Amino acid sequence: MIHIWHCFLFALLAIRAGTSAQQMPCDLRETSHGSVCVCNSTYCDYLEQPEITDSNQIVVISSSKDGLRFQKTTGDFASQKPLVVEDKQSTDENFKAEAIVVDQSRAWLQLANIPQRLFINASVRTIRVVVNREKRFQKVSNFGGAFTGTVSYLLKQLRQELQDHVYKSYFHQDGIAYNTVRMSIGGSDFDLEPWAYNEWPRNDLQLSNFTQLDSRDLQKIEQLKRLKVVAELDELKIMGAAWSAPPWMKTNDRWTGFGQLKTEYYQTWALYHLKFLELMQAKNMPIWAISTGNEPLNGVIGFFFVHFMSMGWTPWQQAIWLSDNLGPTIRRSSTQSKVLIFGNDDQRYTYPSWFRKMRSSRNNSLSYLDGLAVHWYWDELVGPQLIDQAHLEMPEKLLLNTESCIGDKPWQTHGPELGSWQRGESYMRAYTQDMRHHFNGWLDWNLVLDERGGPNYVNNFVDAPVIVNATSRREIYKQPIFYAIGHFSKFLPAESVRIEARIENESNPFTQLSVVGFQRPDGSVAVIVYNGQNLPVDVALNDSQRGVIGLRLPPRSWHTVLYK
Repeated sequence: MIHIWHCFLFALLAIRAGTSAQQMPCDLRETSHGSVCVCNSTYCDYLEQPEITDSNQIVVISSSKDGLRFQKTTGDFASQKPLVVEDKQSTDENFKAEAIVVDQSRAWLQLANIPQRLFINASVRTIRVVVNREKRFQKVSNFGGAFTGTVSYLLKQLRQELQDHVYKSYFHQDGIAYNTVRMSIGGSDFDLEPWAYNEWPRNDLQLSNFTQLDSRDLQKIEQLKRLKVVAELDELKIMGAAWSAPPWMKTNDRWTGFGQLKTEYYQTWALYHLKFLELMQAKNMPIWAISTGNEPLNGVIGFFFVHFMSMGWTPWQQAIWLSDNLGPTIRRSSTQSKVLIFGNDDQRYTYPSWFRKMRSSRNNSLSYLDGLAVHWYWDELVGPQLIDQAHLEMPEKLLLNTESCIGDKPWQTHGPELGSWQRGESYMRAYTQDMRHHFNGWLDWNLVLDERGGPNYVNNFVDAPVIVNATSRREIYKQPIFYAIGHFSKFLPAESVRIEARIENESNPFTQLSVVGFQRPDGSVAVIVYNGQNLPVDVALNDSQRGVIGLRLPPRSWHTVLYK
């Protein structure tokens, strides 16, 4: 728990800085992998949305490996000096230099377990960033995470005050301003057991036992209601996705393995979705969108290594079901016709061939889709050009990344690496790439997990942006991943529009520098800059309407630059 003197110090700092009680600094705790921000029932870090009150004002929000978390630095266009983001000084002098290359113009250090403050004959590199407001691209619509059975279970173990810190940290404007949750229709791999609606009676075409919501979903609804109150949200968008039909509907009569939906149950499975939508609306928790099913290839080719709930589809089968059953059932509903339908909900490598094959099976099937859903798990092996092709062929469809986590690969630590800056950097690079390639938003996986990265019924342990201390139940830990996401979700409200922002004359594909820019609904600009180098960098940001902003950014850091 946070010490009393910490609370006093934070309060004193807030008073001296002239900040409100909502601008609370991170209670930083060092870990074996880096550092986390600690929250308990009485304290958690927050940052009010910065207001650009003066047309000459510049606000930079910064996070760094050395300990910055949403630090606010201000400047103005009238100043002739660059705006310098001061990094936290590290006192740990134990480091290991893996490689040092020195020439007359720069020094490059690749260091492990070091304070990023030691440089040998190093000159700071200057990068020139061009921001062109006149060149506009896609709008931003959604940021969020998954409210799985595991999340619901873990939150239930916490005191209400600590639960509220989770809700506020994610969904309040003083947190990172999520507006969307993804939840399973029935069970998922992050539940305590596999389950579905109407498991009994078997062979029940009319789903006679699907007349009310399961107690697990009722608990989620109560938690989501509390979330909306704490976060002061008028609207929460909920996206639903089914992992598997009840086994009796499937060719293998099992939760997992090689199995598809029996054709005689195509309409029953469409009715299953409609019943869920109607029951959720009856509880005043309407569903904003559904997908055609989570990771359909898991039950076709992925069953060798997937041991959790899944149901296989080929694109040809799914086109028939969407065109003949699901699409008409939803669109003809008197109460659910406005629910959006997203297609695929699987990995990037399936694009755009999945939709071409759907079209070849049922030419009108894609007309029922409002959006395309992508998972990120193999993005490092498959380039974004496939997404570009899909967008070119279907430019009117919303494009969302609907699931992401780290720690799932055989070569990765299965479960949390508490405080890992490298994992945060993986998110920063991925979000930047996706937003530069037409995505309208991103829904991460579990909002919270425990110290092992679970629990769930298949011991499928992964990492999450927020980790719950499930042993003491007194603390939660905000990881670098949380702040990487927040540099997008917090400062890019819905209806923000991506504008051209690029590094001038940058030809190195392996650079550890990236930039992406947006114009926000109030007319202000948000430019997100990532410096993955072990050296500080000078940035000359040249805006097409305002001229040049000079910045000095610390090593291994990311920043959101705000101005009008």
